[in-house]
Parts: sequence; structure tokens; C-alpha cells
Amino acid sequence: MADGSQTFRPWTPPRRAKPLGLIPFLWVSWRDPLLMWSERHFTEPQLHGSGRFGDILVVSHPEGVRHVLTANESNYEKGALQRRVLGPMLADGLLLTEGDTWRRARRILAPLFTPARTQKLAARMAEVCERRVQGWALKAGARVLNIDSEMSGLTFDILSATLFSDELDGDAQGFEAALNRYLSVGARISPLDVVNAPPWIPRLGRLASGDTARFFEQRVSHLVAKRRARIEAGDAAPDDLLTALLSAQDEEDGATLSDREVAANILTFILAGHETTARTLGWALHLISRSPATAARLKAEADAFDVSDVKWADSLPWTRAAIEESMRLFPPAPTLARRALGPDVVGGKAIKAGTTVIISPWILHRHELLWEDPAEFRPERFLPENRKSVDRYAYIPFSAGPRVCIGAAFAMQEAMIALAAILRAAEVEAITPVEPRPIHQITLRSRAPIRLRLRARKAA
Repeated sequence: MADGSQTFRPWTPPRRAKPLGLIPFLWVSWRDPLLMWSERHFTEPQLHGSGRFGDILVVSHPEGVRHVLTANESNYEKGALQRRVLGPMLADGLLLTEGDTWRRARRILAPLFTPARTQKLAARMAEVCERRVQGWALKAGARVLNIDSEMSGLTFDILSATLFSDELDGDAQGFEAALNRYLSVGARISPLDVVNAPPWIPRLGRLASGDTARFFEQRVSHLVAKRRARIEAGDAAPDDLLTALLSAQDEEDGATLSDREVAANILTFILAGHETTARTLGWALHLISRSPATAARLKAEADAFDVSDVKWADSLPWTRAAIEESMRLFPPAPTLARRALGPDVVGGKAIKAGTTVIISPWILHRHELLWEDPAEFRPERFLPENRKSVDRYAYIPFSAGPRVCIGAAFAMQEAMIALAAILRAAEVEAITPVEPRPIHQITLRSRAPIRLRLRARKAA
């Protein structure tokens, strides 16, 4: 770092020396896909292989990523595996739909996430964060907190307040418990899905999480019915995501979203707009707790933070950089998969139709050819004067191209405000030398809950 202090290297899984055989591959896919990557994946631009499941190309160089996600994106679809794993809940949502269906939904939803509209939500986000921090009652004494649970509750409350006008309020614990069960059991990659077994063969994980699916269905159906009744009665409905989903019309053909599409998109935003930001904040706080020099810079920024200033984000360069560096080391969505619809050439390699193309932010963000000291936590990489040297397609925490996350600016604003609110009030301290260990369960989670000690900061 610039001040010469020692940088922190978080714990990461060991890398394999050679590829996995069939049975070990199926086991690792179910247990934790992070464990399948070899040392070569982090040192070579791309790797191609053929096996029982067809051709696979792992692309880890910016030009190849740009080609697949942007330049020739029409030749690539999300693929059957993602639909099999996530489809039971999210099949009709923005995350999984393809072609004209996706384009129509994207057009309908895009106006809700313009920079101007996102900025208007900043003050409400700050209110929710202040309320959460005050609830910790740190002035009464230091507290050891389950950071994963607290950040889940915080981001859920922000989602409820800003996108659903508090109509999710009071159900954060129920949603968190259901989401944890879904991600740890129901959404794990079954070996049956990997080998493309017929859908009528039961997947034990999905059977075990059936109550989770019913929970989400009941809560979301109630939410939709309650708001639809309000709209149809002529009441002044809040100008939020839910109202927009129910009333929006496609400007090209006047079509509206079906109730199934509305429900799937609500669940998509809970997963993509709540879960991923919660995990980002958890990993960021873990890294900050082990990096005193960075913590000092962030606390100084937090003390001067004023959300009423329209240019508030400009006053938090280290805060933004710390969050971006956290997403580099611990990307919320560790792997993107695409299926080639037709033949193509990627990085000089000719591939056939049907080839599975893997772009893994987990690999890309730690690749030896792309980053200096990639294993180190160095937020200065993302300070304004250095940010322009980061290739757009070497750093993709929100994906890239036409399918870049629609809520990226929303999530970044939310994380910056939350981190500033926490560090303005609290010292964040590690309580054990044993670090949390990441596991890939759709998002990048900690195998055991991240626990940190928070104590009230002393007045200057």
C-alpha cells in the first residue's frame, strides 16, 4: 500500500494441481464449485476441454470476456443448468429469461434504475442504515455480531423501504431464514442436473427445500394481491418497483407483465438485490477488520459524509474503492455460464455449437496475468486515479454487456451508504485469527457466519 504498511491476504481455497475425474467433479459441483479450479485456471488466458458433458471453454482474458458478453452476445444463452437449478423460483424473472421476453422485461424495468431515480433513494437508504446501527446499542458496550445475519437484515430493510415502500417490513427474519435454506439446500447443483438427467427424477435438495418455495410463493402472492387491489381501487399507489411491475406497459406493443412474471421478478430482486449486497458488505467488513490503515481512511470519510449533499459519493473515494476491492476478492456471483448457440472463435479457439463457456469472476478477479499481487486486499487499485487502468472486462462483479446487472448503481450506492453509516459509529474488530471461508452457493457466502466485534467509536 501507499503508506508501506503490510497488506492483508484473506484465506482462499487451495487450487488443484490437475483436473478432476468424473465422480470427484460431481461431488465437488455439489459440495462447493470453488474447489474445482486448478492453478492453471489462474495463470492461463483460457482453457478448453472435452468430456462426458461436452465441450467446456473457461475464458479468463478481457478480450474473450468482451467477445462472449458483448460483441457476440446474441450467440450465447444462459444455458440449461442455470434454468434447472434456479428455474423453479426465478424462471420468468429478468435473471433467467432470454430473447424477446428478456428484452421486453428489461425495457419495462430500466426506468426504475436510472441514476437520477437511484440518487433520490439515498436519503431513505441512510435512514434505514442509521436505524439499524442505533439498534445495536453500541454505547452500552461492545457487541459481537453475526455480520451475515445483520447485513441480510439491513439490505432487506433497504429493499423493503426503497423498492416496496415498506410493505415487506417486519418479515426480514422469515425471508432470511428461507433464503438461507434455499441457497444451502435447494439451489445446490445436483449431480443429476450436471448429467442432464430427466426432470422427473427427484432432486433431493429441491424436495428438502419445498417449504422454502411455498414460503416465497405465499409471501410474494400476498404482496402482489395487496398492491393490485390498491391499484384497482384507485388508491394512490406508491411510486416503487412493485407498482411499476404491476402497471408497466411495453412502449413497443403495450404488453404488461403477467402475475407470474411479476412474482418472479420480485424474487429476482430479493436474491440479486438483497442477498448479493449483504454478502458484499459482510466480506468488506471482514477485510476492513484486518486492515487498520484502510479502516482509518474509511472512518475519516464516514465522519465527513453528508447524504444531503447531491455529490455525497465524491466524498467517499476510499469507501467505494474498498467495496470494489471486496467484490474483486469475493465476487457476489462467482461464476457466469453461457452456452454457444452456434460455432464461434474465442481467443483464437474455434468452438462448436453447444459448447459451455465459463466466465468466472472468481478466477478473472484473481488472475495472475491481470492483477498485481491478486491475492492481496489493496483498495487503492480502485481509487479514481487508478480506476481507469482496470480493464472493463477484467473486473465484472455485476457481469457486463447487455445483461449487466440492472441494479448495479443501486447496489453500489446502498453498500457505500451502509458502510459509511457503520464506520461512523463503530470500530470493527476481528475476534479470532481463524478467517471465514468462502463457499459458492449461487452467491459467494461464508461457510460459517462471519462474526465481528463492534464497539462504539470514541469521540474525537
